[in-house]
Amino acid sequence: MADAPDKLRLDKWLWFARFFKTRSLSAARVAAGDVRVNGARVTKPATTVASGDVLTFAIGDHVRIIEIVAIGTRRGPAPEAQALYNDMSPEPAPRETPVSQNPRFEGKGRPTKRDRRQGDLSRARHLE
Repeated sequence: MADAPDKLRLDKWLWFARFFKTRSLSAARVAAGDVRVNGARVTKPATTVASGDVLTFAIGDHVRIIEIVAIGTRRGPAPEAQALYNDMSPEPAPRETPVSQNPRFEGKGRPTKRDRRQGDLSRARHLE
């Protein structure tokens, strides 16, 4: 097998490192200008990257700052993909409310049939 290449296409590397599910998604994000290489905005998916380059891009509401450590030869399992980069992203700010918390109903629970009928009667009287 041949030695690992020194450089690789940006869209392919982002796919190898498992930042995007498909190579076409990574190419689309690069073409949209959402990725910066060493601080410069890049719009061509065929831009070559090498070890030591720093990538900056947003995924959702989180900005990722990634230093490329290795190029890689394939899209392997997650531990192999995580060995390709060093994550220099700042920690996200803590949220005020937990994500899994459901909004609470201010009353005593679900209205009964009687409550609903009384509400319908009061609205009917109001409309007259």
